[in-house]
Amino acid sequence: MAASPGPAGGAAAGAVHGSGPFGLAFDSGLEIKTRSVEQTLLPLVSQITTLINHKDNTKKSDKTLQAIQRVGQAVNLAVGRFVKVGEAIANENWDLKEEINIACIEAKQAGETIAALTDMSSLSRPESDGQITIFTDKTGVIKAARLLLSSVTKVLLLADRVVIKQIIRSRNKVLATMERLEKVNSFQEFVQIFSQFGNEMVEFAHLTGDRQNDLKDEKKKAKMAAARAVLEKCTMMLLTASKTCLRHPNCESAHKNKEGVFDRMKVALDKVIEIVTECKPNGETDISSISIFTGIKEFKQSKKTKSIDEELELAILKISHSLNELKKELHSTAAQLAADLVKYHADHVVLKALKLTGVEGNLEGLAEYACKLSEQKERLVETCRLLRHVSGTEPLEITCIHAEETFQVTGQQIISAAETLTLHPSSKIAKENLDVFCEAWESQISDMLTLLREINDVFEGRRGEKYGYLSLPKPMEQAKIAKLGLKLGLLTSDANCEIEKWEDQEDEIVRYGRNMSSMAYSLHLFTRGEGPIKTSQDLIHQLEAFAEEGLKLASSVQAFSKQLKDDDKLMLLLEINKLVPLCHQLQAVTKTPLQNQVFLKVDKSITKTRCIMATLVQLLSLCYKLLKKLQMENNRWVSVTNKDSVDGKT
Repeated sequence: MAASPGPAGGAAAGAVHGSGPFGLAFDSGLEIKTRSVEQTLLPLVSQITTLINHKDNTKKSDKTLQAIQRVGQAVNLAVGRFVKVGEAIANENWDLKEEINIACIEAKQAGETIAALTDMSSLSRPESDGQITIFTDKTGVIKAARLLLSSVTKVLLLADRVVIKQIIRSRNKVLATMERLEKVNSFQEFVQIFSQFGNEMVEFAHLTGDRQNDLKDEKKKAKMAAARAVLEKCTMMLLTASKTCLRHPNCESAHKNKEGVFDRMKVALDKVIEIVTECKPNGETDISSISIFTGIKEFKQSKKTKSIDEELELAILKISHSLNELKKELHSTAAQLAADLVKYHADHVVLKALKLTGVEGNLEGLAEYACKLSEQKERLVETCRLLRHVSGTEPLEITCIHAEETFQVTGQQIISAAETLTLHPSSKIAKENLDVFCEAWESQISDMLTLLREINDVFEGRRGEKYGYLSLPKPMEQAKIAKLGLKLGLLTSDANCEIEKWEDQEDEIVRYGRNMSSMAYSLHLFTRGEGPIKTSQDLIHQLEAFAEEGLKLASSVQAFSKQLKDDDKLMLLLEINKLVPLCHQLQAVTKTPLQNQVFLKVDKSITKTRCIMATLVQLLSLCYKLLKKLQMENNRWVSVTNKDSVDGKT
């Protein structure tokens, strides 16, 4: 990622340009791909430019001299702080230690040279002592500046490689745990490994989210967003698909459904690594078919070539005009077709029918509606391909490709999930699995509407912000909220796992727990810009209802605790005492006016909700264990009583 400096110490960062009066060009071919590296370099470039561009007056006021000295000292101090950070990074990364340390030494020497060359005290010495300063020879400071910028850039790029290594390590951990999940045979072992997998996915989401926001290239940014969206949505699918396989180990469609999720997640993980390392697997090159939009754009640049004669130029102008008309017509047709298709399928009749045939065990009905869904899928895929040609920007083109792949894959997975449910119509896990895949399909239909609006905006010259997060206007805030929401989504899965253990699904504790899990999942969807919650007011109403449901659950658990022995009762009351204050705190957050600080309120609310959900999972698990213990004790008492009664009669 870093290149060697030239004889004079090389130039500076490729992304930072400028030149001084002596031809100091800040460009050595070291390409800066992230905003964080670029933003770190800019202040340093600014300070050095100030030094180099000072006027060469023979007479300078003390004020000017002091200002130059202050800049020189500021550069040296900043470099000193920077070097300490660089050395700390080197000590933690032995494979890069030597390279980072060499670059740090170069930076330190260059900073000290600049401080010495701008030192006012040197002016009091006679010229004969051989002291060279910025005021007598500018080439010295230019040389030092080049060395400084080159070495600092190298350190930053090496530190960037450390970030990439962290992402790769995190991906490898996720992949290793996924392989364990694929081979697991018992439900208990699966829950334990999936919990670890969830934590690893949260870490991976944080690292890749930060990287996505840091990337300068909008095309890479869009590719990263698409890969991360696949991983996030597939995490829930992986949970339900795996549980279905464990419940129905001999069901071929269940295994096919699960394998599809694992395969798609592995491809997405590889795609993330491909983006951050800029390496295609097996040395492949990134060659994709050119869209009509790109082809027309490239042709209209080429029409200005100077070597063509007037007759050919006129012909090209006519073709160019025709292409413009074609582009307008194509956009209008594609947009209208997509809008009509999305509107036609907005009621999701086929999905509802598939769910119904599944619970009825109707194989004939399954075949009919699976065929209809396949037809719907093909029309949506074709529409996505058409939209790609009129997308208008490379990031939107990538989003169209992502939508096409999602419909293609999810359509097949819905059919295999529906087949599993039809073969096992009384299976709650198989039904939940089908619901999850149907939700993913519905979510993608909703995303397609947003995509269509954005394509229309570009075509009509409007480049507004994305439509998601109606209450959260800033993109950086959106990314932070999405990170908070991912853990919340995983906690709802954990809660659902605990709820499924209960034989009596109508038990009050189960009912309140299920309601809370459902509300928490809606909040999770909100953090992704999806689901029924659209505004801040919607969010507040949902949070109030969630807190109220938590207090009702606490009441039910307290009533249940009265049946227990003192030790068990105490254990349960301790958990209740964690839940109740958290619910009251959440209620307080929703009622606190924060004027326009929407993000702060959402941040606090989602954090509190996560704490409540974590407590709920513990509480459900404990209640289930204590219920089983109580039932065993009651059964034993009945058995002994019956035995005593029989003996008495004898």
